[in-house]
Amino acid sequence: MNFLNVLLPIFLIFAIGFIGQKSLGFDTKTLSKMALYLLSPVLVFRTFYTNEFNSNHLYIILYTIILCFSLILFVYLLAWFKKYSRVETCGLILSASFMNNGNYGTPLALLLFGVAGFEYAIVLMVAQQMLMATVGVYYAAKGSPENDGVRSAVKAVIKMPIMYSALLGLLFQVFSVPVSFAIMEAVHLVADAAIPVIMIILGMQLAKISLRTTKKEKLVYAVAIKLLISPIIAYFITLALPVDQMIKQLMIVMAAMPAAANTTMYAVEFNTDPDFVSSATLVSTVLTLVTLPVLFWLIL
Repeated sequence: MNFLNVLLPIFLIFAIGFIGQKSLGFDTKTLSKMALYLLSPVLVFRTFYTNEFNSNHLYIILYTIILCFSLILFVYLLAWFKKYSRVETCGLILSASFMNNGNYGTPLALLLFGVAGFEYAIVLMVAQQMLMATVGVYYAAKGSPENDGVRSAVKAVIKMPIMYSALLGLLFQVFSVPVSFAIMEAVHLVADAAIPVIMIILGMQLAKISLRTTKKEKLVYAVAIKLLISPIIAYFITLALPVDQMIKQLMIVMAAMPAAANTTMYAVEFNTDPDFVSSATLVSTVLTLVTLPVLFWLIL
C-alpha cells in the first residue's frame, strides 16, 4: 500500500484550513459549532438510516467505552506516580484518552477500508462523541475552578444533536419509514460536505495552537499514550471481540488517531490546562505522519 496516497489527501485538506486561518483569520468556534450542530447530525442520520444496525455496531460501542476507560486508568496511574495536580491530571486525560476519529479518523477509514469501513467508523464516531460529551466534559469541568462536572456533562449530552439524529435514523431504518427523493438528495449533499468541512476546521484549529509554554515532559507522555499505548491496548481488546478482521483493523487504526480536537474546546471553555491540551492535539496530529505508516505496515 502507498501510505502517502492515504495520508497526503488528509493533510492537504488540513493545510487548506491551516493556511486559511493564518492568512485570513476565521471564527473557528462558530465554524466548529456549525459543523457539530448542522453537518455532523445529517451525516450520522444518513449512516444509521441507510445501514442496518447489527451486532458489529454493539461491539464497536463496547470497544470504544473499554478503550476510553483503560486509557483514563493508565493516566491516573501515571499521574499518581508523577504526583500531578488535579488540573494536570485532568488535562492529561483530555489529551490522551479521546481519539480524533471525526475529522481525521472517518476520512482515513474511507481511504483505507472503503465505504464499509467508513460506515463503521461513523458509528465509532458517534460513540466517541457521546463519551466526550459526558466523560470528557466531566474531566474538563473537574479540572476547572468551578468543579461542576456532572451537571455540565448532563447539559452537554442533552444539547448534543448527533445522538438524536442517530436515534432518528435508527428508528426510520427499523420501521422502514420512507424518505422522499428530494429530502434524501438534500441529506446526501449535506452529509457529503460534512467530512471535508470538519477537516478544514481542524486545520484552522491547529493554526491557533502555540507550543511555547507547554511542559515538554508531560507532552511526551500524552503523545506516547495516544499514539503508542492506545493502539496496543486496542489490539488486546480486539482479541476478545467476535468481529471480522477488517473491523479489528479499523478499531486499532482509530485508537492510533491523535488527540481529539473537541477536547481542546472543552479545555478552553473550562480553563483546564488549555495550552497543554492544545499542544498535545497539534503534536500528536503531526506525528501521525510517522506513526500511522508504521501501524499500517504492521496490521494491514
